[in-house]
Amino acid sequence: MGCCHSTSSGKVPQQRPNQNQGEGHPPLTKFSFSDLNMATENFSLKNIVSESGGGSSNIVYKGRLQNRGLIAIKKFNNMAWPDPKTFVEKAHRVGGIKHKRLVNLIGYCCDGDERLLVAEFMPNDTLARHLFYRKNQTMEWETRLEVAFSIAEALDYCSSAGFASYNNLDAYSILFDENGDACLSCFGLMKEIKDDQRTTGSVNPESVMFRFGTILVDLLTGKPIPPSHAHEMIHGKNVVELIDPNLKGKFSEDEATIVFKLAFKCLQYEDIESLNTKDIVRTLETLLTKTDAPSYEMLEMANHRELSWNKLSPLGKACLRMDLMDIHKILVIAEYEDDKEVVEFSFEEWIEEVKDIQEVRKHGDQAFLEQDFETAINCYSQFIDSRRTVYPSVYARRSLCYLFLNQPDRALYDGMIAQEVFPDWPTAFYLQSVALSKLNMITDSADTLKEATLLEAERQHR
Repeated sequence: MGCCHSTSSGKVPQQRPNQNQGEGHPPLTKFSFSDLNMATENFSLKNIVSESGGGSSNIVYKGRLQNRGLIAIKKFNNMAWPDPKTFVEKAHRVGGIKHKRLVNLIGYCCDGDERLLVAEFMPNDTLARHLFYRKNQTMEWETRLEVAFSIAEALDYCSSAGFASYNNLDAYSILFDENGDACLSCFGLMKEIKDDQRTTGSVNPESVMFRFGTILVDLLTGKPIPPSHAHEMIHGKNVVELIDPNLKGKFSEDEATIVFKLAFKCLQYEDIESLNTKDIVRTLETLLTKTDAPSYEMLEMANHRELSWNKLSPLGKACLRMDLMDIHKILVIAEYEDDKEVVEFSFEEWIEEVKDIQEVRKHGDQAFLEQDFETAINCYSQFIDSRRTVYPSVYARRSLCYLFLNQPDRALYDGMIAQEVFPDWPTAFYLQSVALSKLNMITDSADTLKEATLLEAERQHR
């Protein structure tokens, strides 16, 4: 593999093109694995910034070179590119295209069995983090339209440059540069697979349309919609039913309807061949409104709160270790103490509480204590179905029961319901992070764990 191995030159080109440009750019840098290992502190979990390509084998890390330049590094599964020559040739091909809406590829590593790509670092996070995980900062409607147009423009350029395919297009593939403008990651142009299932990330042009439709649904709803459920999410619904409630009417229903119809068309298998990127760009361009506010102001970008992984709470550490037994002990000790903040009873409701249904919950608690998780689930489910007053801790306990029984999708749902009842409750986020990790959604898990720890720190300083 010596033909693929060399030491980094240490100089990383960071200049972004102001317009479409395909020639005259610096050649790719060849990095050694030791350089990138050092830059990421041995590929530390704390340096994960995104998940490109879905799953733990395609994670993107932030790195810092000795010259203090920040870079983004995608680490491929060892089996993704068994032929080093093919990997290097494809990297050079991807590195040869430049566009103002495309993140620049600046280097690669082909060192032994290691296959990594190195790109310029986008300092203002991913669309996923701005849209899904910033509870107190709602992305404005105009910004969402700008994002949709920018990514459509990037896909159209890639298609014209001979890259009609894009692997696993999603909200983590969209990043914001130093000006707050949306850019498409170059990493998705690289991986070659033969999967023809549009909903699971195949790289045929039709799947790009399908995945772009999913992104439009994300932008409309403000929720992370799995591609396999995107069509189901919008079928039989209208814009008013779908629109992100955080927008609070601050959007154009006419514009949203156009986006909705475009998303619906992208998600239709029978109509998908009639779509092309140029049509999408033209449609979205008509919706753009001129504004004097730069993109970063519309995004309300603030200084990122840093998380010290050494200061995790016992619950946080247990979740990071995926230690279900320790999580169980902590929830048993906590009992229902946190519910006092959100559950208030009228006198009539209190009378209802002392009847039979309360005994069902207590029976569930005893089963939970004894680690009889199936019985606990049955009791908690009966309690939930019979009550108007919701206990977030019941959902948390049932969530953990599902984790013990290897049903992470149901565990995630219960964690999300607990969060709806108690939006700033760290425990709900912690349990979601474990469920997401079990579902192999590594970056979502890390993001949620960070959010839980930050919420916990804020509560301690009240």
